[in-house]
Amino acid sequence: MPSQLRAHLFSATALLVVFCWLAGISAAPAQDVLTYHNDVARTGQNLNEPTLTSTNVKSSTFGRLFTLSVDGKVDAQPLYVSNVTISGQGTHNLLIVATEHASVYAFDADTGSQLWQVTTLGSGETTSDDRGCSQVTPEIGITSTPVISRTQGPNGAIYVVAMSKNSSSYFQRVHALDLTTGAELFGGPVTVQATYPGTGDNSSGGLVIFDPKQYKERPGLLLLNGVVYTAWGSHCDDQPYTGWVMGYNAGTLAQVTVLNVVPNGGEGGIWMAGGGLAADSSANIYLLDGNGDFDATLNSSGFPDEGDFGNAFLKISTSGGLAVADYFEMDNESAENDTDTDLGSGGVMLVPDQTDGSGNVWHLAVGAGKDGNLYLVNRDSMGKFSSNNNNIYQELAGGLPGGVWAKPAYFNGRIYYGSVGSPIQAFQFSNAKLVTTAVAQTSNSFGYPGTIPSISANNTNNAIVWAAENTSPAVLHAFDAGTLTELYNSNQAAGGRDQFGTGNKFIAPTIANGKVYVGTTSGVGAFGLLTPPPASPTGVSVGSVGAGIQPCDVSNSGTVNAEDVQLAINMDLGLLACTLNLDGAGVCNVIALQRIVNALLGMPCVTGPGVTPTSATLSWAASTSSNVAGYNVYRSGVSSGPFTKVNSALVATTTYTDSTVQPGQTYYYVVTAVDNNNNESPFSLSPAQSVVPAS
Repeated sequence: MPSQLRAHLFSATALLVVFCWLAGISAAPAQDVLTYHNDVARTGQNLNEPTLTSTNVKSSTFGRLFTLSVDGKVDAQPLYVSNVTISGQGTHNLLIVATEHASVYAFDADTGSQLWQVTTLGSGETTSDDRGCSQVTPEIGITSTPVISRTQGPNGAIYVVAMSKNSSSYFQRVHALDLTTGAELFGGPVTVQATYPGTGDNSSGGLVIFDPKQYKERPGLLLLNGVVYTAWGSHCDDQPYTGWVMGYNAGTLAQVTVLNVVPNGGEGGIWMAGGGLAADSSANIYLLDGNGDFDATLNSSGFPDEGDFGNAFLKISTSGGLAVADYFEMDNESAENDTDTDLGSGGVMLVPDQTDGSGNVWHLAVGAGKDGNLYLVNRDSMGKFSSNNNNIYQELAGGLPGGVWAKPAYFNGRIYYGSVGSPIQAFQFSNAKLVTTAVAQTSNSFGYPGTIPSISANNTNNAIVWAAENTSPAVLHAFDAGTLTELYNSNQAAGGRDQFGTGNKFIAPTIANGKVYVGTTSGVGAFGLLTPPPASPTGVSVGSVGAGIQPCDVSNSGTVNAEDVQLAINMDLGLLACTLNLDGAGVCNVIALQRIVNALLGMPCVTGPGVTPTSATLSWAASTSSNVAGYNVYRSGVSSGPFTKVNSALVATTTYTDSTVQPGQTYYYVVTAVDNNNNESPFSLSPAQSVVPAS
C-alpha cells in the first residue's frame, strides 16, 4: 500500500479512536449544590432537574427514601457534590452535612451510607454552650452553611466555621476539609481573631476587638474570587457586639480582610436567618445587618459620618479590601432600632437582570425583615438615607404580614417569600418592577419562622417550589411554581411513611439529581421517587440535514457516522467509485476524508451549493428499562445547558427530527426516557452536537 494511503488510513483511524474516547468520558451536566441556596446570588433555584416533575411528585410515587442520623442539630443546609472518587470506596455523589455537635459528615447521597465523619473540635474541647440564648441550643458547633470548592486542595475543599470551648476559653475557627477524607487542609484550622479601627463596643486603644464568645457565624459562607467570607451575629442581643465581615484566603486560610459595619457604636450583627452573603458579577457583597447604631448625620457623600450602618441594606466592595460602597437605610430607622424591628432578620437575594418597557436593564436586590415590608433596591444606586422618605427603587409596604425570618427564592420572573404565619406568596415582575399584590399563594400558612423556599425545574419546565415546615414532625411541602397549588406533603402518606424528624428553623431544602434533602434537629430526610426512574438512553448522535443530501453523510443515513468515514476511505483508495460532492465538485482525497471525520466529531461539514439545512436528525440506543413509554428530546445552545424540551409529545421510537434549527447555529442535544408512571430518567450522557451549515 502506498505510504500516503497508509497515512490517510492511520489519520482517519486515530481520529475515530479519539472521537470514541471523548464520547466515553463526557459527563452529563452536573447538579452540584456547593453553596447556600445554590448560587452566590442566593436564588435558591436548580434549573437542571429533569427527574422531579409536577406529575410524579405525589404521595403515590414520591416520598421519603431514607433518614440520615447525625450527632446534633442540622442548622446548615446540606450540600451536594456529584461524582467524587474516594480512595478505596469508588465514586459517589456526596451529601455533606454539618452539625451543631461540631461534626462534618459525607454520605452517599443516593444510598445514605456514611463515607466519612470528622470533628472540628480541638483536643480537650467541647462544643460551646448556648451562651444563655435560646436561638441555638443546647450546643453551638457548626451553625452556618459551609461552602465547597471542587478545585482547592488535591481533591476539593469544604470550608467550615466552628465554635468550641475548653475550660477557660471560647474559640471560633475556620476549617478547610478535604472533600474525600475530611482531613484538615492548608495547615488549618485557623483561629478567628480580628480588630478594626473604632471606639464602639468592646474597643480598646482605638480598636474594636472581636471576642469569640460573643458571636456566632450564622450566615452561609461565601466563596468569591479565592476568598472565603464570613459574617457574624451575636447570641440573642447580648452586648457588647458589633457587625463583622471577614475574608480568608481559600488556599492558605490566612485572614486577608476585615470590616466592621458599626465600628463606633454597638450592635449591627449579621444573622439573615442563615442566608448566605450574596455577591454580584463585579465581586460586590450584599447583606442585611440587624438593629444597631446608625449615624443619621451624613457626610458629603451621603454616608454616615461615623461609619455606623446599623439596620441597613449594604453593598460592600471587595476591591482592595472590604469597604461599604453603597447602602439603603429606611427613614424610620430610629424607631425600628428602638423596637428591635430590624431588617437583619431576613436574608438577601440578588434578582436576575430585569428589563423595563424602554429596554433599560436593571440590577436589583431584594430583602425584608421584621417590619413586613418588601424592599427592592437598585444595586447601582441603592438610595442611602433620608429622614423624610425612603429613597428606594420599590417598596411593598406591609406586603409580607407577620414579618420575615427567612429569605426568598427566584424563578422565571417571580420572587417567592414565606413570611411568618402566612402562606408562601409569589410576586411577579412586570416592566422591571413587582406587581404590588401576590399573583399566587399557597393554601396553607407557615408558623415561625415562616419558610425558606427552594426551586427545582428543568429549565422553565416542571417548576416546583419546595418548603420545610418547622413543626413536630417536620413537614416537607411541594407546590406547583405557577399556581402554588400543593402537589405533595410528607404527612399525606398513610402510617407516617414519609415523616423524617422534628422540624428546625431556617431550613432550606436542597434539591439535586432527583432527590430532596431536608435538615432536622437530629438528621436529614432524603426524598425522591419511590420507584427509580428508567435508565437513560445512550449513544445519542445527531447530524444536520439539508434540503438535499448532506455531503458529509455519504451513506445518506441522516447522521454522520463511522460508516461514512469508511466509505470515504474506500473511495479514496479507489475501491469504490467517487460519489462525494463537496463544494460543488467530485472529490475523493484526504481533505474530503478529513471533513467527514470532522463532521463525525461534531465540527462543521462544508456543504455544496444550494444545500439549505432544514433539520437535525437524532438517533439513540433505547433505555434498558422495561417499562419505557417514550422519550423526550432536549436542546441547548451550549453543551452545559440549560436544556429545553423540543418535542411536544413523547417520542415513541429512538429517532427524532428537529425541524426548528437555524442555519449557521450550533446545537447540543440530550435525551431522556419516560416510564409508564411519568418518571423521567436523567439526561443522557455526552450531549450530542449538531453544527448546522450556514448555507
